[in-house]
Amino acid sequence: MLILALKPGHDGAIAAVRDGKLLFSLEAEKDSGRRYTDLTVSTVLAAAELCDEIPDVVALGGWYRRGSIDRRIGAGYEGDAIQRDLRSIFGKKVRYFSSSHERSHLMMALGMAPESSAELRTVLVWEGYTGAFYLVDDRLEVVDKIPVLSQPGVRYASPFAIADPGYPDDSTDQRFEDSGKLMALAAFADPADADPGTVAAVDRLMRPDAVLPLPKSAFRDTPLHNAGLTSATAKSAAALISHRIFETFRETAERRLPAGTPLHISGGCGLNCDWNGLWRQSAHFSSVFVPPCTNDSGSAIGTAIDAMFHETGRFTLDWDVYSGLPFDTDTTPDPDRWSARPLDPARLAEALSDGRVVAWVQGRWEIGPRALGHRSLLAEPFDPRTKDRLNAIKAREDYRPIAPVCRAEDVSSLFDSDFPDPHMLYFRRVRGRELGAVTHVDGTARVQTVTSEQEPTLHRLLSAFAGRHGAGVLCNTSLNFNGRGFINRMSDLVDYCEARGVDDMVVDDVWYSRPGSR
Repeated sequence: MLILALKPGHDGAIAAVRDGKLLFSLEAEKDSGRRYTDLTVSTVLAAAELCDEIPDVVALGGWYRRGSIDRRIGAGYEGDAIQRDLRSIFGKKVRYFSSSHERSHLMMALGMAPESSAELRTVLVWEGYTGAFYLVDDRLEVVDKIPVLSQPGVRYASPFAIADPGYPDDSTDQRFEDSGKLMALAAFADPADADPGTVAAVDRLMRPDAVLPLPKSAFRDTPLHNAGLTSATAKSAAALISHRIFETFRETAERRLPAGTPLHISGGCGLNCDWNGLWRQSAHFSSVFVPPCTNDSGSAIGTAIDAMFHETGRFTLDWDVYSGLPFDTDTTPDPDRWSARPLDPARLAEALSDGRVVAWVQGRWEIGPRALGHRSLLAEPFDPRTKDRLNAIKAREDYRPIAPVCRAEDVSSLFDSDFPDPHMLYFRRVRGRELGAVTHVDGTARVQTVTSEQEPTLHRLLSAFAGRHGAGVLCNTSLNFNGRGFINRMSDLVDYCEARGVDDMVVDDVWYSRPGSR
């Protein structure tokens, strides 16, 4: 059975599942599309080209029409609504399925999690609008839904817009990129640093009856208003709201949920590595699972899982994080400007040691927003100036941290906790002071762990680097134009590297470098 699922609205995506296996998940922002963009015609056509037959089931994720969450697309945004009927596509009768956006997150978390014999599981869906726990039995019936706090994602991002002098006073537009930037700022302060006026502003944002986003002008009477993004006020507000939101959910979990269930997390707040680590440290849950595409980029997958469950009774998905499109070699780098040679991990490790930045492309792109060694910029991890250089290449704020990629066998010697994290979803503390380029201001790093079985080519490079430095660890940040998704074609890659001063590109097993580059 072939299921083709579509996610409308921002973070648009299309995914295909055949007989329980994920064939692909294509996010519209990838291949240098605008970040968070709606599903595009070109993405749909790319998916159609990958399908070798008309699907048996077309599944539409529920959404809402512009201007009102009550104007439904498909099964709508909230609730547990399901729609099923027969429709005709290119002359073939296919089964149509739609379930709510809320259910797409619920089913993504359940279907992508490792198989479990637990009689009960807890799912936490926290995203822009929904903030609730779901207690689910082994038949996938929701035994209990426990609403905690509406709009946790919108609340979390709001202090960033309020403090930003460039954000208009009369605007209520939500900037999806603000949450990640606020997570970086929160590390610069402690919640106790907030002054009474900032505490009052955060109290207002945390009111249960608040309907957000409020106009920024409503906060003119607070010290947070236009305080500046790198001000002490903005940093303390970021730390405080991060603490308050997590504690609200933690207290509810410990009061309302049975202890000892596995916790599955879905929604954009699942990208908050600080919160994920706190859930992992909690003694209330037996385990924690977060999908790599926990935000809306994975909602098409969640809807496909929901359709599969309703058609077959099966919900466990066989998936791989590298399920995007293969790299498009739409041109050949100009041999007058680029020389090509076979990839030699030892020589590339030497170049990285000498301070070179490498654009690194392998196979199919990653699903979800994190670069996991298939569309990455790699660099040495020791010199703090490397972080500044990478942020300059990426044309982003200098307070943003750079993450490390590390061989699994080196994790315990470099960081305070040793557990696999191939999808870069948790913070851990850095041991020592050697890793200056990847250590955030609070002494943490968001580490991607790599084994030879998972990523043999990247692991060989890390091992070659370890031969020179004693540990296999590098800077790893996403390969993309500012405000765009991952680069996925040679013409864009060449333009990017030549414009941003990157002199080395590796595409699968070929290493391109600019002659005379240092």
